[in-house]
Amino acid sequence: MSKGFLIDMDGVIYSGNNAIPGAKEFITKLQEEKIPFLFMTNNSQRAAIDVVNKLKPMDIHVKEENVYTSAMATAWFLSFMKPNGTAYVLGEGGLISSLHENGYSMVTQNPDYVVIGEGRNFTLEMANKAVDMILSGAKLVATNLDPSPKKKGWDNLGITAIVRMIEEATGRTAFSVGKPSPVMMRAARKKLGLSTDETIVIGDTMDTDILGSIQMGYKTILTLSGITKKESLIKYAFEPDIVVNSLADVDLNELLKE
Repeated sequence: MSKGFLIDMDGVIYSGNNAIPGAKEFITKLQEEKIPFLFMTNNSQRAAIDVVNKLKPMDIHVKEENVYTSAMATAWFLSFMKPNGTAYVLGEGGLISSLHENGYSMVTQNPDYVVIGEGRNFTLEMANKAVDMILSGAKLVATNLDPSPKKKGWDNLGITAIVRMIEEATGRTAFSVGKPSPVMMRAARKKLGLSTDETIVIGDTMDTDILGSIQMGYKTILTLSGITKKESLIKYAFEPDIVVNSLADVDLNELLKE
């Protein structure tokens, strides 16, 4: 049976601008063994080429086809729901380019969807306009609902804070496409051409990577190099198949035998 990997990035591959131990070696081995993989990230700000360029200084060399973002998943979902539709976007380049590539037009009046992505380049005036559009019939979609890190000095409110504000102002609930939504989890697997039992997900977050994967029936590996710490695992009713400190501890040969 063939195997393939859906791999989270921040907290698994890198922290800030530094590669996490074992990341380069793990990705290199996947490439050498021609094992299919995708970086699966909820970050909707970056286009695939931006992700590729971020990894280069870490000596991790991949192609755009190895990247799948929540922006890509959102654009695919909207094109499936309403081909060649229109959107008013609170978000940045990666989301806008993905929507364009999937046949969507960006408009400032009467959109089919209001789409909220990661970013900080939008104003309260734009949020007010989005509220009016939703109250006039536009549907509300979020690329993801990752929480703010709640760190002093953080210069981004976080997407969930923005989404909740607009939900309260409209009385509507946003549909979130990114992890742990099955929309993104399934679309990423299909992009790799794998079946459910051939898919292995590596992530550092119980509430997104691991939860979404368990709901889909994928094999899961939790790394403790990011958000989730070992002592917090007791809080969850579900658990990953494997827990490692970082990718340096993943035995690829053993995984491929199973």
